[in-house]
Formats: sequence, structure tokens, C-alpha cells
Amino acid sequence: MRIGVVGFGYWGSKHARVMGGLPDVNVAIVDSDEDRRLSAAMTFPAATTFSNLDEALHCVDAVVIATPPRSHAPLIKQALLAGVHVLVEKPMATSTAEAAELVDLAERCGVVLMVGHTFEYNGAVWRLREMIDRGDLGRIFYIDSSRLSLGLYQSDVNVLWDLAPHDVSIANYLLGTTPTQVSAWGTAHASRDMVDVAHMRLDYESIGVTAYIHVSWLDPAKVRRITVAGSARMAVYDDTSADERIRVYDKGVEAEAGDQQHFPMTYRHGDIVSPYLSMEEPLLVEDRHFLACVRDGDLCNTPARSGYEVVRVIDAANLALETGGPVPLLDEAAATPPALPVG
Repeated sequence: MRIGVVGFGYWGSKHARVMGGLPDVNVAIVDSDEDRRLSAAMTFPAATTFSNLDEALHCVDAVVIATPPRSHAPLIKQALLAGVHVLVEKPMATSTAEAAELVDLAERCGVVLMVGHTFEYNGAVWRLREMIDRGDLGRIFYIDSSRLSLGLYQSDVNVLWDLAPHDVSIANYLLGTTPTQVSAWGTAHASRDMVDVAHMRLDYESIGVTAYIHVSWLDPAKVRRITVAGSARMAVYDDTSADERIRVYDKGVEAEAGDQQHFPMTYRHGDIVSPYLSMEEPLLVEDRHFLACVRDGDLCNTPARSGYEVVRVIDAANLALETGGPVPLLDEAAATPPALPVG
């Protein structure tokens, strides 16, 4: 299979490495920057390089789009209309209207449009979902997620668009549903115009769960942590941990005599368990799955519709930043514009 990797930056170089290591795959690399093309040719001498997608489309069966977020939608359209399958890095688009149009276009063109929600291919996240589904944690109270580091600042989107799609996709995956309301707070510190520290609150009213997300480009420590608090146990997933990615705490609180309206609370302290995880590089799992969807028609785990739902949440969060109040998410049918003609 001939795979084009569009954009030889941070994620594009990783996809080129993974795709190039898979059997029966030929990689082409597309980048408008001559220095990056030279770097790609030196790193992957067997790969063909192109300066733009137009040149590459007749030479590939599918593409991985790993360019800056605001370029995603036009590049996806270009590939879909050429009958080329697409795996796009998050976010799929930078507006709900664009994302809805891409969902519709992929369906009508009959090609795969898959979104790179990489953490949905992560063994630790799979284990969290299993624990929730089995009821190991009891009734889920809330999810808390922190994704912090120093940089990398993006030139075309704020920190919500850059980092929060990971956490929104994880929350949606763990809970098996999408939020009904979004609130957000954020500030531009190092840059006058670009929000670099932000907090989000996602209300999943249908199941009575709230998710809290904190993202930052301006933190001295790299933090990648998710806490799932339940009535029976609590689990913490730390993606920076080398050997204990998940810890399950047999801890909790209960109101005396079961009366949640009164204090004092009683506290339960028990064991801390770190389950064994069979870990495979999530990007390898993701890229291999994309090839199976294209080659064999496998059902896509992170289809365009999943990308649309994440974009819808981030779009609402940006509106919440502007208005200072919660933003209800529209009914899906009302949020999706009418179908547009192909061509």
C-alpha cells in the first residue's frame, strides 16, 4: 500500500517511522518546506518526497495528514475528492461546520476518514474503560485530566485546540457518550492573543458525570494524568510513569448512615494496586488499524463522526471563553449542516 505522510513535523515524522516499518507499505512524504523534505529524504531514503499534495495524490492510496490544524479541512477535502483514504491528526478541523461537512463528504465519497485520537489506542486507556464497564470503580463521580508542559506553542490555534482534543476524546471514550454542556476559562499569558492556559468543564448530564480538563503550554513540569473517581474505587492513569501507568486506590468517602445531606463523612482507606498492562506503541496500533480499515474494510474505531464530536466540544469551549458562561451542545441533527454537493 502506498501511504503519503503530509507534513514532516513532530507527528508526521512519527507516522513516517511507524508506517515505514510496517510490511508491504511504501511511504511518500509531502512537505512544502525544502529543508524538511531534505531531512525526510536523509531519514527515510526509500521514501519519495513531494512539495505539495497535488503532486502526491496520483501516487498514493491513502494519506496521513499531520500539518497545522487550520490546514486540515482543505487538505482532507482535496484527498477525499480524489478518492484517497485519510487519517488526520487531531483536531479533524477547527470549526463544527467544517467537521460536519467532512463527515458528510467522506460518506458520500465512500472512503475512510479516520481521526488520530491516539489515546483511544492506548492500552492504559483501554484498561480504564474495562474497569468502568465492569463496575470495578462503582458509580463514576467525575473525571479529572491534566495535560501540562512548557510549550510547544502553536501559531494558528490556542492551547484548547492543541491539547484538549486528547482529553475530550479520552473522556468520551471512557464514558461511552458525549457531553451536553461545556464551560471554559482561559488566559493568554506569554502571548497577547493566544490562550496558553485553560480549564474546561464537561457536563455529561445523561449519566450524571462531570469531566474537568486542565491544559497548559506554560508549566515547568510535564504532566499527563487522568483521575477517574468512583464510589467504590479511584483510578489514576499517569502517562509519564515508566512502570505503573495505572494505580487503583481502594479509597473513598461515605456519608454516615448513608445520608449524603449531612456530615460528618467517613473515609475508607484500602490497598493501592497497579495492574499489569501489556503496552504496545499506541501510534503503531493506530496506524495498523487504519491500514486494516482501508485494506480489509474493518470498522473504524475513531471515525470521522468521533472527530466531529471532539471538534464540537472544543468549538463550544472557545465560545465559552468568549462569553464567560456555559455553552449547551446542540442536538446533533441541528448542529449538522445540510449535505453539500460533491465536486
